[in-house]
Amino acid sequence: MKPANIAEGIYWVGATDWNIRDFHHVSTEKGTSYNSYLILDDKKVLIDGVKAPFCDEMLSRMRTVMDPADLDYIVLNHMEPDHSGSIESLMNLAKKATIIVSEKFGEESLARTFHRDWKVMPVKEGSELDLGHNHIRFFPISMVHWPDSMADYLVEKQIVFSNDAFGGHIASSKLFDDEHVLDEVMHEVKKYYATLLIHLSESIKRAMQKLGALPIRMIAPSHGLIWRSHIGKVLENYRLWSEGVTNEKALVLYAHMWGSTEKMARALADGLREEGIEIGVHDLCTTDRNDVMTEVLDSRALLVGSSTMHNTMLPPVASFLCQLKGLRPKGKLGVAFGSYGWGSGATRAIEQDLKLAGLEVVPTELAFKFVPTTEEMERCRQFGAAIAGKIKSLASATLS
Repeated sequence: MKPANIAEGIYWVGATDWNIRDFHHVSTEKGTSYNSYLILDDKKVLIDGVKAPFCDEMLSRMRTVMDPADLDYIVLNHMEPDHSGSIESLMNLAKKATIIVSEKFGEESLARTFHRDWKVMPVKEGSELDLGHNHIRFFPISMVHWPDSMADYLVEKQIVFSNDAFGGHIASSKLFDDEHVLDEVMHEVKKYYATLLIHLSESIKRAMQKLGALPIRMIAPSHGLIWRSHIGKVLENYRLWSEGVTNEKALVLYAHMWGSTEKMARALADGLREEGIEIGVHDLCTTDRNDVMTEVLDSRALLVGSSTMHNTMLPPVASFLCQLKGLRPKGKLGVAFGSYGWGSGATRAIEQDLKLAGLEVVPTELAFKFVPTTEEMERCRQFGAAIAGKIKSLASATLS
């Protein structure tokens, strides 16, 4: 297997996972990649490894341009196994190599993960490594998305090796952003942010202040495509997402048993639409919750409904709200609604979870017994129109 030469003396030697469809319980319809980068200078440096089952693929690519035994340094920007799983096999070959990790958390993470006595060089903010003709400057970016996370800047080439930032789950033989339809690439980057990073937006803002100030010709993340033509676009989107900028948009999300809650959902959506609000309407029984979470990123309100079963919400709604509580998106309104037969426990449970997720819950009395009447349906429509006013007052900025 051949590497890809992405710049003078720099090679992509990673691996492509064509068939993975679940990564951290996030759906990955387009597969993913484990990006590993080799820098050939007076000193030979590998930036990140690959997932353990793909180690031979990485080594095969490396051997076409150098013997892995000649590696001087291995930079581990993050200790999760999709980055570090191949390191033990690699270190059995590269016996003279020093592993570079972030000073504050990386050394401990390496020790607790592998329990091996390797040569380790912890680095801190602004530390530089002289390779001969090039220098690497290190930027710890804690909690983007682990405490040990780090990014690296190849100063002379103006390349940022960004670890999990700016990545997306895409498997392709074409490695660069400008070899794909930009909107499709950006959707996967948005999904990655929404399902893994949204709760870390404050940390990402701090990282953006560090990395965004650098002159950048290329961003090489750990997953997905390498940015060389649309760097400004991905940086701007990250800035907007980290600042919580949203559209005048609402999501109506529900699960139902016999159609009553679905009728309420459509009436709420009608009220929102009539006031010019962009809407997304999703049956959580049939829609991937990760696709829904992607839309949450730029929405200002979530209207969540369920019929009551066993005095609580239906499992698809509970699953989505469990994810929402972990990701805790800021600056959003939450609304509960639903139908019931003998007890209306679903709406109370939904409201509680929306509060635990950090949403500003707008109280309603949209819990109707059995099949909603014409009057009750009109109340739903009117409430949708009323919540539109609150959505418009939340913010004036628009996310493109």
